[in-house]
Amino acid sequence: QVQLVESGGGLVQAGGSLRLSCLTSGRTFSTYVMGWFRQAPGKEREFVSAVDWSGKSTYYADSVKGRFTISRDNAKNTVSLQMNSLKPEDTAVYYCAAGRWGNQQRLYDYWGQGTQVTVSS
Repeated sequence: QVQLVESGGGLVQAGGSLRLSCLTSGRTFSTYVMGWFRQAPGKEREFVSAVDWSGKSTYYADSVKGRFTISRDNAKNTVSLQMNSLKPEDTAVYYCAAGRWGNQQRLYDYWGQGTQVTVSS
């Protein structure tokens, strides 16, 4: 069993930055692909980014490419999402997930409770 707890969300003005973190429990953290998804009000949850077990391979949705950076620290069982140049359309609840490589929700077996990110214009 893997438990995930997100932190770092909040309210920021457009153009600003936030850093989300996800702390996981369990000794198998380093074997999982870690991903971030988000769900805006009235919309389906969508893929944001993923990082492989080594941290060397990353994957981004086109909408965040060049603005967001995902990273992980296997020694600390954490994965982070640095979000720069934030836009109002980035407003959503952001979820951390653990699973297998890809951008589909069905590939991820464990999910956090989510953290709210609100970007004001």
